Amino acid sequence: MGIISDFKDFTLKGNFIDLAVGVIIGAASGKVVSALVDKVIMPPVGMLLGKVNFADLKLVVQQGTVGTDGKELVKEVAIGYGAALQSLIDFLIIGFIVFMIVRVYNKARTAAPPAPPPAQEKLLVEIRDLLAKR
Repeated sequence: MGIISDFKDFTLKGNFIDLAVGVIIGAASGKVVSALVDKVIMPPVGMLLGKVNFADLKLVVQQGTVGTDGKELVKEVAIGYGAALQSLIDFLIIGFIVFMIVRVYNKARTAAPPAPPPAQEKLLVEIRDLLAKR
């Protein structure tokens, strides 16, 4: 039993496969949520706040300068907090979606009533109880 067989056992377990599927679906849903936030949610929010594009919001630390020939002499240094804000909204939406999926899964898993025991098992329990009374 070497490292190869241990790795094979690990990769063939259901948990590893479930994790791989979860990562793939998470990556795909991340793209969907990013598009939803960028193209559907943020434009109306930006419009309500005075036609602001959140991706362009920044705090300029140093202004860029351009020479007389049109070449950039000093690059602008800015903190792009708008992109960070948009990423935070993406994260919150993805987190809420994952929370709801896990919540529904847990409710569905615990909501199923246990199956009744088979008739043979009921009969054996009755026989055991009768023998215990003697």
